[in-house]
Parts: sequence; structure tokens; C-alpha cells
Amino acid sequence: MLKKISYICIAFYVFIVLGLYFFQEKIIFRPKKLAKNFSFTFATKFEEVHLKTNDNSLINALYFKVNGPKGVLLYFHGNKGNLERWGKIVAPYTSYGYDVFVIDYRGYGKNTDARTESKMYQDAQLAYDYVKQFFKEENISIYGRSLGCTFAAKVAKENKPKQLILEAPFYSLIDLAQHKLPFLPHRWLLKFKFETNNFIGKINCPIAIFHGDSDKMIPIESSQKLVETAGEKNIDFIILKNGTHHNISSFKIYKDTMSELLN
Repeated sequence: MLKKISYICIAFYVFIVLGLYFFQEKIIFRPKKLAKNFSFTFATKFEEVHLKTNDNSLINALYFKVNGPKGVLLYFHGNKGNLERWGKIVAPYTSYGYDVFVIDYRGYGKNTDARTESKMYQDAQLAYDYVKQFFKEENISIYGRSLGCTFAAKVAKENKPKQLILEAPFYSLIDLAQHKLPFLPHRWLLKFKFETNNFIGKINCPIAIFHGDSDKMIPIESSQKLVETAGEKNIDFIILKNGTHHNISSFKIYKDTMSELLN
């Protein structure tokens, strides 16, 4: 009987491991597709942009513009939805007097499915190079939310922006997966590593990190570890009491701090 139970447990474990390996992209990425001829509609003035990559893919982006911008906010969004959703979320940042530029990831919205970690980093850099045509680097602020934090951090590491702003970042995808399912060999299973921890200590611009202490999706310990890894870097770590993964932008301290950062 014990042997039979052992076999069942082993089979169940193998089933979970194989499921995670083969379906990890569906777990990590939660895109919503859009037809190529879909027309975006927002209250804020915007322009739809298509960035051409080195492998001849087209990356869909939205460029929200203001009159006489103080700078541009380059925004990397979370793992769900597409630009139809995120455009509504980022457009209000123009109220700070900044243009806002946001891209969709591969496999999201109007974009193709040819997704690898290295290509996603290249796409993020392509977005930075695009806004650099119109703004000096000292006027480019980079913003990452959740999954987007790893792209924001990578781009900040490779360039000289004004600042980096992170909302609910994870230390690395392996670390996050280990927190969720500690009994699985994630280091060998995950095709995507997204090691924000490897970038944070090599960034030379000021960094601001927002994280809610009640975040159930990405624990606040992830941000705390990033701050520790960064060492003596210029980091402003803002902890939002009772903040979750989805309500950070509603806090007064968030709005006040953003006003200071985007002054």
C-alpha cells in the first residue's frame, strides 16, 4: 500500500513538473490578442506607433503626448492584457506634464508570438532608442510595473536615463516561482529567468520602488531583497501600508511621490 502511494506521489510530482515546463508561457504571460486593424480610442491625445525589430517583427506601441512636455515616461506594463487596457492606465500620467510611451510585448495585442527573453529585452531597448530621438536621456524616466520591472531595470542598466521607477517588482522569476512552489526545481525548468536582481546593482540613475505590504502576488520581500542587492545605490523605497498588487496608484503617498519624481 505504501509503495502504491509512493508511486502515485511520484507520478503526481512528475505531472506537475512537466506541466510547468510545457505550459510555463501560459502561466507567466496573460496576453489578450487584438486584430491588426483594431482602432484604439482614448480621451488623451495619442499616436499609434509600430517599431521594427532586428528580426523584422513589429512591436505595437502607444505614444501619449502633451504640449511642451517636461520629459517622457517610458512605461513597461504587467503580464496581463494589451495596450487597449494599459493605454487607459498610463494615459493619466500625462497629467504630470510628461509624454508617455508604452509598448506591448510579443504575443500581446497586435504583436506576433515569437517570444524569447533576449528578444523581449531587445524590444525594450528599441523602445528606449525610439524616445531618445525626441528627448535627451536626462529627460527620460523609465517606469516598470510587475513583470515590466525587469525590462525597465535592464534598460536603465544599459543607458543613462533620468531615473527608474519600479512598481511591485520581483527579485527574479526563479525566486518568485520558488516562493509560490518551493518543492519544484525552477532553476532548471524555467525558460524565462527575468533576473531583475542582476540589473539593479549596475544602475547608475536614482531608483524609486513602490510596493504594498499586503501584495499577495509578488511579496514585498522581493523589493526588500532588491534594495539589499543594490547596496549603496540611490534608492527611495516606498512601502504602502495595506497596499496590494493592484491598488498602489490609489495611495496619496504614491501620487505625492510621483509628483516629486516627475517635477
